[in-house]
Amino acid sequence: MLNKINYSILFGVIFIVLLSFLSGCAKPPTKEMEQAEKAITEATQKEANLYVQDIFTKAEDSLKKAKDLISQKKYKEAKKAAEEVASLAQQAISQVEPNKAKMKIEVEQMIPDTQKAIDELKTLIAKSIKKKPLEEQKELQGMIGKWEIDMVNIKNILQTQKIWLAYDELKTMKEQILAKKEGLTASTDIKTEKK
Repeated sequence: MLNKINYSILFGVIFIVLLSFLSGCAKPPTKEMEQAEKAITEATQKEANLYVQDIFTKAEDSLKKAKDLISQKKYKEAKKAAEEVASLAQQAISQVEPNKAKMKIEVEQMIPDTQKAIDELKTLIAKSIKKKPLEEQKELQGMIGKWEIDMVNIKNILQTQKIWLAYDELKTMKEQILAKKEGLTASTDIKTEKK
């Protein structure tokens, strides 16, 4: 009987030890999640979300996945996902400056191309403006004036190292200019054909 009691106690102790071991392993990865969120914040502060969007987005997706896994109580997988967040965020941070420099070069190359497009549009407008109603003439001249002011602003933005903003504004402006140029060319060609 003493053996049965000892075995019962022994099995009880082993059961409690195993239970506490298993419950100890099943804790949410709080430390890893804090590090992951800190890494995302740091990457955002260093503008990785602007200059390394693909990797930054993967890091954000991994953070969301880690949170989802925690809510499902899959702590081991959540820990792995949180660690991946930190790794991806650091990778993104390391690529910010090279990507920023590359984008600056692109903007600097786009500026003369865009200025040329504005000048070509001015010439096209000058040729066709007499054929346009007064209201349309004023609209075209206003657009040219706005784009020239925008060009000066973009150069100033570039000087302040807000390269993403300069790139985005210049790209949008160039698309608008080219669309207007195509529209004017098409309407001029139609009028020429009618004569």
